[in-house]
Amino acid sequence: MKKSLVILFHIGFWFCYLMLVIVILAVLFGPRKNVPEEEVQQAVMIIFYFSLLPSLISFYGFYFWVFPHYPQKKKFRAVVYGALLSLGAGLAGYTLLNNQVGFNCSSEIETTLGEHIIVMLFISFIALVNGVIASLMRGCITWFREIRQKEILKQKNQEMELALVKSQLDPHFLFNTINNIDILIVKDPELASDYLNKLSNMMRFMLYETKTDTISLCKEIEYIEKYIELQKIRTANESYIDFEVNGSTCSKTIAPMVFIPFIENAFKHTTNKKLEKAIAIRIQVNPETIVFECRNRYQALVKKQTHSNGLGNDLIQKRLNLIYSGKHQLNISKQDDLYSVHLTIQHA
Repeated sequence: MKKSLVILFHIGFWFCYLMLVIVILAVLFGPRKNVPEEEVQQAVMIIFYFSLLPSLISFYGFYFWVFPHYPQKKKFRAVVYGALLSLGAGLAGYTLLNNQVGFNCSSEIETTLGEHIIVMLFISFIALVNGVIASLMRGCITWFREIRQKEILKQKNQEMELALVKSQLDPHFLFNTINNIDILIVKDPELASDYLNKLSNMMRFMLYETKTDTISLCKEIEYIEKYIELQKIRTANESYIDFEVNGSTCSKTIAPMVFIPFIENAFKHTTNKKLEKAIAIRIQVNPETIVFECRNRYQALVKKQTHSNGLGNDLIQKRLNLIYSGKHQLNISKQDDLYSVHLTIQHA
């Protein structure tokens, strides 16, 4: 909680307290006319020493001393400190009241002593009530600050996790692509230059475009298209990959690099590149949702070496939970030789 807001709480409390004092004075002197000025001043001083000064002492004593040093395992000690502080504030207020205003209850010694004690205890009770209010106020402020700090820590943790996910780059894809382009330079320099430009654009996209929380869906799809084109260098089968986009994409936004981990995993685990539509990718853009489907064929008996640089389903799911909490549905199925991913994101 901001310091200025805390100060406003204090000002508001004492403003209400003074308003209550004014109401009491109005009740005392309102019906009367031509009240002597000395009598009004005396009533103000009585209220000041009787209520206001002890309340100030107790309020800020509880606020700055009792509550911050409140021993969690020694609550009895805190209660004793609070009671002693209230009695001290009551004694101070009553002493000043008696000395400055000349307040006396009776001319008899026994009665005067008893009434003095009762008045002092009543002042201490008022001080105690204000001290309890101060403790409640300090407790609420502390509770709010702790919640705010937890939210900030949680947000920073999420930002770090998202940055970690964004920074994931499969070096094997990069090395293989560069090697394929190097081989292609001899056979078809023009085509090799085109692939090299696509790789450059992909690297630029990963370095700069993914720093924002959301990007245009068009840019995300352009990145996917370039990625697929570079993957096609490794096979002569034109129907190896089936990629389709339906719906208007330019007016929609999405978190960067949401779909590409599933596509990367599909290419990693598809063993037979001679199959038709071994990998099928569909992106359907609806008015309120974006539906992503990715299916790939694989041979369950083939032991394929996996690389530690890839993103696992747990990390992918964790990222989706962070950026689309309650606004996405992910279904992953694995049947026979078909691995399917179905992701629905609510973007409206």
